[in-house]
Amino acid sequence: MILFDTDICIGILRGSVSVLSRRKTADDEIAVSFMTVAELYYGALKSTNPDKNCRLVEQLLLTLRVINSDMEILKEFGKLKTDLELEGNLLADADLFIAATCITKCNMLITGNIKHYNRIGGLKIANWLR
Repeated sequence: MILFDTDICIGILRGSVSVLSRRKTADDEIAVSFMTVAELYYGALKSTNPDKNCRLVEQLLLTLRVINSDMEILKEFGKLKTDLELEGNLLADADLFIAATCITKCNMLITGNIKHYNRIGGLKIANWLR
């Protein structure tokens, strides 16, 4: 199973040809983290057309598996945050929750934010926005 980061979902909503074509050929089940769902709703609700954009988010979510938080994800989040702080690296909690979800539940994170996620050892990432 692969995990879509929020920016990949936004790419789908905006009709990104590279993301849409790669999604069509993906053999793996595709999921999103609970945190991505929250970020998508946040973006939709602060937009100039929140009703329309919330409907678009909901339509997209019907096509993806949503992985909700559990103790395994929360423990991994704590480990990642501690490790990064000890190294002097900071990463937003939202990104850490997405990374923890991927590490515990998925094989690879699909993201355009390679720079953010490269700091996390053991996290396999691919960029579909290029």
